[in-house]
Amino acid sequence: MKLTTKGRYAVMALADLARFDPAGPVSLRDVSLRQGISILYLEQIFFKLKKKNIVTSVRGINGGYKLAQEASKIKLSEIFIAVDEKVKTVSCNKHSKKSCNGKSTKCITHNLWDELEMYINNFFEKKHLGDLINKQNEKII
Repeated sequence: MKLTTKGRYAVMALADLARFDPAGPVSLRDVSLRQGISILYLEQIFFKLKKKNIVTSVRGINGGYKLAQEASKIKLSEIFIAVDEKVKTVSCNKHSKKSCNGKSTKCITHNLWDELEMYINNFFEKKHLGDLINKQNEKII
């Protein structure tokens, strides 16, 4: 299964942002320190998230980033799409004339991995950023 660090870090950073968002804009420096993610990497991720209107930026001495909408309305799948990420369980191109093994047929386990990929992507389609925050808050209480 393939999900790069970019997708995982984007979700981690946005969950951090959602948790501290009511206090005002959150600096990437603070997110970097709390989550252990390079600030340079966060800048690349947040550039993409801003382009897709998932976050907004606030300039100034107390500036930083805020969620563009409530965490409960941001699907995890939208975050992955914003950072050009998709969960893939098969390495073949599904729409190619040549299948998994470079021949005209699919490998023997292709349908199994394809079904798993659909299941995982549907899971992320149903989960929202707010769900992560609520689960975290339940553990703290």
